[in-house]
Amino acid sequence: MSFASPLFLWIFTPLVLALVLACPRSWRNGIVAVASLTFYAVGAGATTILLLVTMVVNFFAGQALEPDDWALAARRKRALLIAVIVFDVATLVVWKYAGFLTMQLDGFARLFGGEFPVVHLLLPIGISFYTFHNISYVVDIYRGERRALRQPVAYATYISMFPQLIAGPIVRYREIADQLPQERTHRLDDIAAGFPRFALGLCKKVIIADSLSPVVDACFATPNDEMTFATAWLGALTYTLQLYFDFSGYSDMAIGLGRMLGFRLPENFARPYSSVTVTEFWRRWHMSLSRWFRDYVYIPLGGNRQGSAKTYRNLSIVFVLTGFWHGANWTYLVWGIYHGALLIIERGFHWEKTPPTAGRMIARRALTFLLVVIGWVFFRSTDMSQALTMIGHMLLPDFTGVTDVVGEAFTNQRTLILLVALAIVFLPAHPSGPLLESSRSRPAAALRITVMTVGLFYAAILVATGTFSPFLYYQF
Repeated sequence: MSFASPLFLWIFTPLVLALVLACPRSWRNGIVAVASLTFYAVGAGATTILLLVTMVVNFFAGQALEPDDWALAARRKRALLIAVIVFDVATLVVWKYAGFLTMQLDGFARLFGGEFPVVHLLLPIGISFYTFHNISYVVDIYRGERRALRQPVAYATYISMFPQLIAGPIVRYREIADQLPQERTHRLDDIAAGFPRFALGLCKKVIIADSLSPVVDACFATPNDEMTFATAWLGALTYTLQLYFDFSGYSDMAIGLGRMLGFRLPENFARPYSSVTVTEFWRRWHMSLSRWFRDYVYIPLGGNRQGSAKTYRNLSIVFVLTGFWHGANWTYLVWGIYHGALLIIERGFHWEKTPPTAGRMIARRALTFLLVVIGWVFFRSTDMSQALTMIGHMLLPDFTGVTDVVGEAFTNQRTLILLVALAIVFLPAHPSGPLLESSRSRPAAALRITVMTVGLFYAAILVATGTFSPFLYYQF
């Protein structure tokens, strides 16, 4: 069930909100948990069992890991933590990467005239996200940062909460633990504050991202021997914008839905294409993922406290994992290594700091955007051959223009959408969240009115006619 589907927008969400408002406060977590598992089961089918199994394992492990328990058995407690994390990671590896790993083994075996059985497993929706939520839960309890939940319903609410279950934001347990008790307040003001954010996300997804999707698909479907300079750059640029408006739109919708249900989910984007360094880009892009890797991988490895060599090693490990976390394909690994290398170069030459002059800031912002666009080619390509072909054409200008198929997809309407999207991302750098949530600001009020009338009306028409597509991050 997609956030941009009529079933979700006009039946599921209004029904859940009505129940949350009408029923006693003690029922609210139960309503959210049941609604969330129903929402998940509609798309995930039988793999919902896997989600339930991991929830049971981590729920009971969390209770055993509390600091007050096993006070004289620190080694046993640490062993339990390691065992639970291994279970969570192994579950993710088996279901997400078994096919990829066996394909590589089969390819290697065929070099010697043999073969290796290839495993084909259905990828459970959102497994990368709920695995990270489970790990965050047990680690935060082990560290003594939060108490374990004693009510299974509260834990099910945290792990399976439908606004963030499929594609984030990745909510660390310590960020939401204080919001999970049944006695939390929930008012109509929460709906009034969350709805404009949800509406903005819907507009970003349906009006901009989905409009650019046919152009992206046409460019990346171009055969290697027909690729041109213009086609490669158009594909890379439109995908850069499509991915941002699709994923940040989803995050806006998730944050807005969470607020309407009485939860405050963390921000996930802060105008990342305004960054003047790649280091800054990763502080603004998919921020919940960056914070997760920082807190549970980078800092435990030593962070930047043990000299340059180990800092570079830690950054490399984090970005290799970041790449593979996104998908079982060499293109994701190369994308992660590419960004890790850029961060190491910036740190080595001390370029990660903001340039002192306006002219340098503009130049560095343009360079950072260019580097990010090139990186997205690896991210979107089906294989390394396609990625290298496109990047090769991007670096070698020609005057052949775009192919006929791309020209047909790149209509006047989509050209206008592309220009609007570019104008939005090149606005001055500042997060949009506070503007949306401020009821005292006249610009905020004007933005709400605009979104909830013109933009929202048009987005609703597009949804009603079925001209929407699944969110891009659903595949991760």
